[in-house]
Amino acid sequence: HAQLVESGGGLVQAGGSLRVSCEASGRPTSGRTFRTSTMGWFRQAPGKEREFVVWINRNSDTLYADSVKGRFTISRDNAKSTVDLQMNNLEPEDTAVYYCAAAPFASRRERDYDSWGQGTQVTVSS
Repeated sequence: HAQLVESGGGLVQAGGSLRVSCEASGRPTSGRTFRTSTMGWFRQAPGKEREFVVWINRNSDTLYADSVKGRFTISRDNAKSTVDLQMNNLEPEDTAVYYCAAAPFASRRERDYDSWGQGTQVTVSS
């Protein structure tokens, strides 16, 4: 599986913005490359289960969770094998560890993703 590394998390006040990034490297999953993968972002808040945030497929179609729609924007750069998540108008409820993941097709389900990053912490203070 490809290796995914997130960066860009941090501490921000409510209403502020952060951009988290994910870079893919290493041996791609057999028959698949970054370019042909759906890339997703998930997050896990303290004491809660990990939840879907957004995916972007190979055609750059996107699907957002209702909780972030209109505030978060995902983008990908296939030449650099990176996917970014721009988060605006952040709320304390957005505080979580954010994970990047790769899947062979577009899905909201964790089990469909076969490569995961280690996560990056995003903390939003009120």
